[in-house]
Parts: sequence; structure tokens; C-alpha cells
Amino acid sequence: MKAARREDDRMLSINVAGMELRNPTMLASGFLGISQAIFNRLYNADIGAIVSKSISDEPIKGYDNPTAVCLEGGSYLNAVGLTNPGAEAFSREIRHNEFVPIIVSLVGSSCQDFPPIINKLDELNILGYEVNLSCPHVAKMGMEVGDDLDMVTSVVKTVKSHTIKPVIVKVGIGNVGLLDLARAACDAGANAITAINTIRAMCINIESALPVLSNRIGGLSGKSVKPIAIRCVYEISKTVGVPVIGCGGIFSWEDAVEFMLAGASAIQLSSVIGHDGIGTFRKINLGVKKYLERKGLKNLSELVGLAHRF
Repeated sequence: MKAARREDDRMLSINVAGMELRNPTMLASGFLGISQAIFNRLYNADIGAIVSKSISDEPIKGYDNPTAVCLEGGSYLNAVGLTNPGAEAFSREIRHNEFVPIIVSLVGSSCQDFPPIINKLDELNILGYEVNLSCPHVAKMGMEVGDDLDMVTSVVKTVKSHTIKPVIVKVGIGNVGLLDLARAACDAGANAITAINTIRAMCINIESALPVLSNRIGGLSGKSVKPIAIRCVYEISKTVGVPVIGCGGIFSWEDAVEFMLAGASAIQLSSVIGHDGIGTFRKINLGVKKYLERKGLKNLSELVGLAHRF
């Protein structure tokens, strides 16, 4: 399925697992990802695609506040709890989507949870799905599923059997080897891999002597995770034969280029929006384009994985 383009810029366009994107920037799942009105604004801000918040079949309330804390140096710790309105309500929200390239993030605790979600969404104007197998702070979902390779295989095969749209699997750092997880997802039919999700972490208030987050444990994101994410993208892209989407600590066009050199065909942004607003998508795209021109590269595909030549 081709996403509509506001402007034809072939230099930045990229095909990711059959999804034709006008540029490589995506909204990462979990931030601003639930409203069609916001999706429209993001598309007008030059985004390539939007990954929704993780959608479950039934609504999830999530955790009580505090659910997020800003750390030093452009990093965040959050444990929202996969809050979402459920597949039926979300399908109504995006039912009249005309032109925004939406990828729906899916979450569940068993194989049986996914077909009902897909049945409510598959006929809508969406590009595909991203299966969340890596949220680090919700029991029986996300990473707890991703840490069971047999379950990963079953979930991916189940999702693939209920849609012809591309299926992306979002992986993270858990108790099983990251490359083993990526291989299992690809062997089961995943069309692309997103790496990485937030990293399990926590912080404690030294005056109250209590954990800051209501859930105690949360997910670390932002600048502090970028070197880890770069390493993961580099290793996964050398191991699997599907496109990799980079995610984790991207705050500038230089960061975006680094992920692409490591092997990412596209990149996802989240934390940076809290600093620079949605204008960051246009800035990053412009910076990447100028870099390609300066290096004499004809298109984005020529940049992807260049660091592997050594």
C-alpha cells in the first residue's frame, strides 16, 4: 500500500517491507498515538509514517500517576501501562482516515488476543501492523511475551495468518538474546524489525526513599539509550534479511544518519518531540537530504547499512 505524499521527494522516499514512505521518519509507538486529529497534524509536519499507541482488544486503563519522569540529559523514564481505548474505539477514531500513513501497534498476552484486534482494523486505511513484543513494564504483555521464543513464533504466525498487510515486530532487551528474538520473529514471517523499545529501569526519590514511578519499574528512553540502540540495529541488520527500523534516542539528523549507516531503513522518534515539538520531523528530513547531497548519494537506500562495508 502506498502512502499519499504531500510532495514528491524521491531522494528521501524509502520502501520498508512493501510500505512506500515519502521519507524515513516515523512516530514511535506510545506518544501522541491515539488521535486522528494529531495524526493529521503530524502528517502535515512532514512525517513519513505514524505508529499508533499499542492497541489491545479491550481497553486498558494503565497505571496511576506518576507515570513519567524527565531525567538529565534528554532521557525519560515512563511506565504508563499500555493505556489505550481498545480496538473497537480506536477503529472508530481512524475509520475516516484518508491519507495519513498509519501503522497500528498491537499488544496482547496470548495468540488468541490478536485476531479480534486485526478483524476490527484490517479493512481500514492503514499501512500495516507493529507487534509490541518488548514493553518492559506490563505483566503478561510486551517483553514477557518476547522473552518466550515459542510464544513469539506463535504470535507472529497468528498475526500473519490474519492479514496480508506488512507485519513489523518491535524487539527489546530482555532475558533472551536479542538476535535470537529477531531470528524467531523473522522465521515466523515478520516483514521488518523495529529495534529497540525502552530499557527496563527505575529511579528513587532520595528524600521520600520511594520509587518515583507508581509502578516502580519503568522504561528508559531518550539520548542515554542511543548507543545501545545503534548496536542493536547494526547487529540485527547483519543477521536478518528483512528491513530494520531504528528507534532510541534520535534527536537530530545526525542521529538519524547514524542509525541508517548502522542498517536502519527508517527511524522512529518520540522523546525528541518533548524538546523540539513536531517540527523536528521536517528538520531531520532536511538534514538527511542535505547529507545525501553532500555525500553524492542519489537516494536513501544507498545510505542504509554503509557501516557494514568494513
